[in-house]
Amino acid sequence: MRKNIFLITVLLTTSFTFFPTVYAEPSVTITMEKTTYTYCERLFYIIEVSEVTGEPAVIHIRDETGKGSSAIPIEIKNLVNPVPSLMAFEKEVFQLGKYFVDVKYADSEFTAEFELVDSENICIPATISKFLVEWLTDNISDGYLIDAFQKYVDPRLISIPFEINGENIHQISIPQWVKNVAYWWIQGGISDNEFAQIINYLADENIISPDIKNMNEI
Repeated sequence: MRKNIFLITVLLTTSFTFFPTVYAEPSVTITMEKTTYTYCERLFYIIEVSEVTGEPAVIHIRDETGKGSSAIPIEIKNLVNPVPSLMAFEKEVFQLGKYFVDVKYADSEFTAEFELVDSENICIPATISKFLVEWLTDNISDGYLIDAFQKYVDPRLISIPFEINGENIHQISIPQWVKNVAYWWIQGGISDNEFAQIINYLADENIISPDIKNMNEI
């Protein structure tokens, strides 16, 4: 009888023994769209996490010398998070060579890498994005935007075949539909070359040339 009571006591004690739960830290990885880029292309990668914690992932992009960007917080809403860059690689800003993308999420870290190689590509400078935003919000006129193209964009990419001065800058008119094209370019929906072809077409067809008739009437 005593032996049976002892066995029952052991079984009950074993059945109600609790063990501490082991939690795994959230993991993070980066998948690069490709490992080789050229000038005028835009960086694209995907951040994958094992769970969404509500905190952002923090990105640093650095070159082989260790020189890099400041911290870039990336909001993590899903387990898979595409991250497209809005700025293309420019010769004036980025040196050729190997680059590293470091990500930290919770207590996990991961590093991916890519290489920037030489090319004959000519880019529209990021400065133009600021002028386009001002133009889209009607803060600068059509003429001032064309003036910015002439001043800041390599003429081998966008060629404005007339001189812009203090008088004719107010006579230049750009078709309204071009604002849609400008918005697509800002969002990365079309390439620099595609955007440049449209501007060059408008210039070649005298669609954005100064209105000489109106100037003569002034």
